[in-house]
Amino acid sequence: MFFSMNGSGRSRDGPVETTLYEILGVEPNATNEEIKKSYRQLAKEYHPDKNPNHGEKFKEISFAYEVLSNPERRELYDERGLDGIKSGSGGFSGAEDLLSSFFGGTGSFFFPGSGKRRKRGQDMVHFLHVSLEDLYKGKTSRLQLSRRVICSSCRGTGTKDGLSRECTGCKGAGIKTECQRLGVGLIRQMQVQCSECGGSGSRISEKDRCKQCKGDRTLRETKVLEVHIERGMHSRQKIFFRKEADEEARTFKIFLHSTRFSPGYETGDVVIVLEQDEHKVFQRQGDDLVMVKKISLCDALCGFKFVVKHLDGSSLLIESPQGEILEPDCIRGVRGQGMPIHGNPESRGTLFIKFEIEFPDVHFLEKKEDYELLRKILGGDEWPEHLPTGENVEEVSLMPFDEGRYERRGHGSGVREAYQDDDDDEYEGFPMGGGAQRVQCAQS
Repeated sequence: MFFSMNGSGRSRDGPVETTLYEILGVEPNATNEEIKKSYRQLAKEYHPDKNPNHGEKFKEISFAYEVLSNPERRELYDERGLDGIKSGSGGFSGAEDLLSSFFGGTGSFFFPGSGKRRKRGQDMVHFLHVSLEDLYKGKTSRLQLSRRVICSSCRGTGTKDGLSRECTGCKGAGIKTECQRLGVGLIRQMQVQCSECGGSGSRISEKDRCKQCKGDRTLRETKVLEVHIERGMHSRQKIFFRKEADEEARTFKIFLHSTRFSPGYETGDVVIVLEQDEHKVFQRQGDDLVMVKKISLCDALCGFKFVVKHLDGSSLLIESPQGEILEPDCIRGVRGQGMPIHGNPESRGTLFIKFEIEFPDVHFLEKKEDYELLRKILGGDEWPEHLPTGENVEEVSLMPFDEGRYERRGHGSGVREAYQDDDDDEYEGFPMGGGAQRVQCAQS
């Protein structure tokens, strides 16, 4: 089948971000084998023994592989991005050890440490739950958020006179260099946040603090954003509000979980990530909609009519004329009744309907004559007039097949021996007894 009926209720339209996939040079839907193959090629190319000038590149490649090769980490990264890995959300408690093992205290280009000041503030990411109806019809939502803004009274210095005082402990750098002994003759230098100024690079005495921000340099501001959800947007699609995040760049020290604010950097964006909730009737796959309809055997043979309530409240009359036979699990499509195509909402995808046929219960007819009449109508084969008799003829009955019970008896494991040929497949899944053998019929 060209689409999956897995009952998840929503389609997967790709990860929140693709940085780690780009590092390994693979697509977001790459298989584990493709990820492993790409990692091995890149690791050989950028290994420090072969390429000593690309040590950081090798760390980034190794880190990307450590995340994407682990199903739980990859799922967390797809859902929350690098921030999810960094914060250890979703039950991923080993984030600190993983990050520090690769980057120590200096950080990397996607996990900046205290030793590297970013020129741009961090984005604020919010996940907005929307219904499939919202994505079909479009909607405007109001989102209230709290952010930090530079104090207008002291212009972000935190002092009354607007002049900051350099921290004597770190000489205004906000960081200090410490040495850690790893063994005999082995010493590692680490950059850590200055404990005297908290990483700000300046210290303000109580009497010199700004009265409005109390020396914090920033104030809290509440703002309401109008989020316009356009018709045909997808789950996990992003909506950007430029420079609406905190007005200060935030620099993280991963293993200390510390944060400092530095006024004057470019403000980051507010990023709204759409999260589609599960729908009771429809599943979305790209620009198409998929639904399951259960019908009786009579409807499958004789035709039917039924009404589908669409996402905009309209009704679709679905008809299968008499004479058209629907087989179990068949799929039919209605063009132009899928999702609006984002950017071209007048065009729409296809509505696919998968038909599940419900067969009648056993002994659903009371009289033998009724079964004979039904057989005649359906054109069934007539029973032989003369059936074989004698001691070599045994009348047997069919029984239901219990697959679980059969597997517990040691069959159906799916393991094929070298001596088995393709003809044995016809017996796969059917009980033949512990000592059953295939017997070739005699040819007359």
